[in-house]
Amino acid sequence: MAYAAAVAAVTFTAGCAGLGTSAAGGPHPAATVATASTGSGSPSPAAAARTTTTRPSPRPVKATPTPARPSATISTTDPAATEPPPSVVAGQPAGDRRLVTFVNHMAQTIWVAAAPNASTPLAATGWVLPAGQSVTITTPNNLNTRFWGRTGCAFNSAGVGHCQTGDCGGLFQCKGWGTIPATLAEVNFDAWKNLDFYDVSMVDGANLPMYINITKSSGGTTDKISQNGCVPAGCTKPVNCPSALDVKAGGAVVGCISACARLGGDQYCCRGQWSSRAACNPAQWPVDYAAVFKSAEPYAYSYVDDDATSVFTCSGVCDYRITFGVTPPA
Repeated sequence: MAYAAAVAAVTFTAGCAGLGTSAAGGPHPAATVATASTGSGSPSPAAAARTTTTRPSPRPVKATPTPARPSATISTTDPAATEPPPSVVAGQPAGDRRLVTFVNHMAQTIWVAAAPNASTPLAATGWVLPAGQSVTITTPNNLNTRFWGRTGCAFNSAGVGHCQTGDCGGLFQCKGWGTIPATLAEVNFDAWKNLDFYDVSMVDGANLPMYINITKSSGGTTDKISQNGCVPAGCTKPVNCPSALDVKAGGAVVGCISACARLGGDQYCCRGQWSSRAACNPAQWPVDYAAVFKSAEPYAYSYVDDDATSVFTCSGVCDYRITFGVTPPA
């Protein structure tokens, strides 16, 4: 898809999507853990150590990257639009579509990205999200992918360029997974017994604060994360990254990478003699670096086996809001 047309494949609004309901915890069928990309299609160290492990998680299955499909969803108010978009995803009945809204509460522009999945293709895999705005996309009912925000990006008119964090091969429209560290929103819709599974993951590190809410649920489940990104264990805060894990660009810290990716070793990467759930215990690491991420986002994955407080579900057909930003001051 041409860059201008891809930018047009969105709906911009100035505020958040409306509140909704969702996320009742529950069992999830065993799923093979997929690898996390380091930018070239190779797995990150943490994910590579766990690629054959089964656990109750919505980690999307890695698919062969495919170009974004132009036969999309979309309405737009973007003046750069060069072609009128169709009103629905090709082949998707109205009841089999979901809305996902990305909201930017940061003071910087974010370039949202999606990992391509040939089994559940999206109309685009990259969107521009200026500060204070939102963008809504339509997805297949059975979408299985990950979203993340890229920062410090510059692209030419052909959609080729580079981002300081989350870069996916220097392309505005991603054809693979992004570089780490990047905070991930992982979704697997209609995955098992009419349930969606979703999570925020900082397993390979973080570049932006992020939380997920449900804006609509035909199953009537209750959202466990507040509209401002809070759970009983705490609210969304910036990652207080130790110097051992910080990632810099132009002298400024732009991300916080995982201990596995930065320091390596079987214990930090939960492999070898530390591969079992019992042994994969950050409290027994030389330094509990997982606590750095869990303190910032108590509902997010902070290490690979952090399932108990990090997997959320929604029943029926659900729509979502993914917010980039911290909890506002009281």
